[in-house]
Amino acid sequence: MRVWLSTYRRQGHIFLLVLLVFFSLGACGKKSGEVSLSLPATPPLSRPVIGYGVVNVSYIHLAEEPGKGAISRGYLRRGSLIRVLERRAVRAEGSAEAWVLVEGPFPQGRERGWLRESVVDIYANEFQANTAAESMTQ
Repeated sequence: MRVWLSTYRRQGHIFLLVLLVFFSLGACGKKSGEVSLSLPATPPLSRPVIGYGVVNVSYIHLAEEPGKGAISRGYLRRGSLIRVLERRAVRAEGSAEAWVLVEGPFPQGRERGWLRESVVDIYANEFQANTAAESMTQ
């Protein structure tokens, strides 16, 4: 009798578990009147720039390629507002150095070039960068 009750209880638990799974899966289906959610593009992946930067040294050459010894494409002065388009780590003499591809209004026109990341303060938006640039040039 005891064995029969134990088996009956086990079967009852299994039956309840099957019912619970059945109703849970039924609740997962799409109901009539529901609308599919479409998320907006993720800004860090979809925006054309990483951020906006401000040159934090008095004078710096804009390099054609990242790394030391590259040809100079022009120069930037402290407080210059630039767009940061790309980051790249460059290995030289056993250590890595971070470089950024920038675009901005240079004295010679709108160009792109590379700067060491350490000479640029990077901000999330143009307003913050512009405020920082104004405070550096006063």
